[in-house]
Amino acid sequence: MIDNGTWCDFLLTYCDCELEELLLQPSGAPQYILLIDGLLLLDFNLQLCSKLLSDPKVQLDALGRSAVESEERLLTRYTIESHPQLAEMSIKKTVHVRLQNLPDIPELVRNRVPTCSDMGKFLIVNGTVTRTGSRKVLERIQLWKCQSCHSVMEKEGIFELRYKLAAPKKCSVRTCKGFKFTHLQGEHMRCSDYQEMKIQEKVERLDMGTIPRSMTVVLEYDLVDTCKAGDDVTIYGIVTQLWDQPVTEARCSLETVIHANSIEIHNEQRCSLDVTENAVSRHYSHWRRYQDSPMAGRNLILASFCPDVYQLYIVKLAALLVILGGVTHVDGRGSKVRGECHLLMVGDPGTGKSQILKYASKLSPRSVITTGIGCTKAGLTVAAVKEDGEWALEAGAMVLADGGVCCVDELSSIRETDRVAIHEAMEQQTISVAKAGLVCKLNTRTTVLAATNPRGSYDITQPISANVPIGTPLLSRFDLILVLFDDHTTSWDSLVAGYLLKEDAFIEENNILKNYPADTLWSFEELQQYVSHVKSLTPKLTPPAKEVLGRYYRRQREQISRNVSRTTIRMLESLVRLSQAHAKLMLHDSVLLDDAIVTISLVECTMLNSSLLGSISVLHSVFPADPQQEFNKQSKCEIQLISVREYQCSAFCLPC
Repeated sequence: MIDNGTWCDFLLTYCDCELEELLLQPSGAPQYILLIDGLLLLDFNLQLCSKLLSDPKVQLDALGRSAVESEERLLTRYTIESHPQLAEMSIKKTVHVRLQNLPDIPELVRNRVPTCSDMGKFLIVNGTVTRTGSRKVLERIQLWKCQSCHSVMEKEGIFELRYKLAAPKKCSVRTCKGFKFTHLQGEHMRCSDYQEMKIQEKVERLDMGTIPRSMTVVLEYDLVDTCKAGDDVTIYGIVTQLWDQPVTEARCSLETVIHANSIEIHNEQRCSLDVTENAVSRHYSHWRRYQDSPMAGRNLILASFCPDVYQLYIVKLAALLVILGGVTHVDGRGSKVRGECHLLMVGDPGTGKSQILKYASKLSPRSVITTGIGCTKAGLTVAAVKEDGEWALEAGAMVLADGGVCCVDELSSIRETDRVAIHEAMEQQTISVAKAGLVCKLNTRTTVLAATNPRGSYDITQPISANVPIGTPLLSRFDLILVLFDDHTTSWDSLVAGYLLKEDAFIEENNILKNYPADTLWSFEELQQYVSHVKSLTPKLTPPAKEVLGRYYRRQREQISRNVSRTTIRMLESLVRLSQAHAKLMLHDSVLLDDAIVTISLVECTMLNSSLLGSISVLHSVFPADPQQEFNKQSKCEIQLISVREYQCSAFCLPC
């Protein structure tokens, strides 16, 4: 049996500083919070911690009472000489204990919704907030005054019944037979804040094809309004049930919920994995091995991206750069320029667009993939839903993908009125909501990878806006727009068929896998580790890179046949972002001239009729036999074209 004295010993030994801060807090607040480190509790007494986790409701109440007793003991130890602020200290009677930093063990942590076997246990549940209910004020304890003897009765609500209280049926005084009571309100009311929200299992931690389930979480006191839709959270709480009011001749209705004790929000960690030191060492060793030919080292990484799709060199380079993204810039006045890139692939059916989207969604630690068929504005952004007579916001695909990748297939199938809703989400990285009396702003710091089919057969003589049923304002928000035009070339069809059918003789004859054999490619886990590693880099532009990007932007603006919707200030911002992304891919700490050259080559593939280097077939782009020689030849051509003669292409720097 664990008594209050044992809890007091723990609090006075490990939490004396927190208790002192509690004593110094101003009086008059309805409740006070005491945070306890779970690892300290394990270090103090393993049996005590086990008892708390197996019978949390009773032990947390006992821990709250022990906190008040510990305050009294601590206060008697202090003197005015040792603590000059002794006069400002006061004992706080309403203390709520919150646990945090518990060990990550299977007995405690759940990535799936808890089951009936977890009922009554203290667990740690990971999930994503999909809906937050309105803030309520509930009366936890009611005072009733008997109209006969004027005695006051106290009636406490039960959490499992949502604190629903009814008037007493008879007076508690034995000698009184009164049955009429007056509800005391005003200063006699004892209320608390109350909120319900729904969390969904994290998609990236589920098996392929598993439908994520949701669960209600109950928040009280200071935990109310700490989360919003789209947040990644870790809930520490008790698994319990909420009962609805029983109805005669009706099935009893109950709901399994988590009564939250504390919450941790992990928005800053949502786009990264745990990268080991061995993995980082392998990444640097890779670039040392390709020190003389860095482009060959880069192309090996590109060949490892979606290896089931034959070639598509430019598409794979673009997709990987978009996933890595640039660096978000915020100036001194608070103006923000997004670092996330967006990619749109326009092509005929069967050109590998959906395969690229699926692989990109798997590669990112946080991703949402959806299709435009049947997709609405509410499904993409945020929906207002009504439950139990109250309105609440439920996160859509863009909000759930905050900090990750949102893949949208068949983008043109979304109605024009619904596509307008993602304009703000793509550029300003927020969604302003004003629905059903709910006004707020949610973050959508996500990378958008989209694919769509053209109107009938793609006409290369017409601009992109004439071939795709998507408005110019939305097209201008994509950093890259790649056109996968299938011209039905017989030789290309033979190469693709031989690769897909795994015809060994055909593959050997045409040297399809000569440069990058399957046994030399990176595994999916290695590629995912590398992406997570380099994504955290923040490379800065060097003067040569700035000069080349600025000259190219001005040359595009001077073109008579330029695409007006593409050659705007957003084009220059896209050039900077893509250059930073390529520097990340090459494991650079700064954007070199070589990164700018590759970015210009990639952007040229999207300009079509206004291209300065001539038309390039994106669908038929293949990995060059000698990547470094091909790059050197291309860089000379581009530098001469944009009249930058004072710079020569620098050698790639080996990272330290």
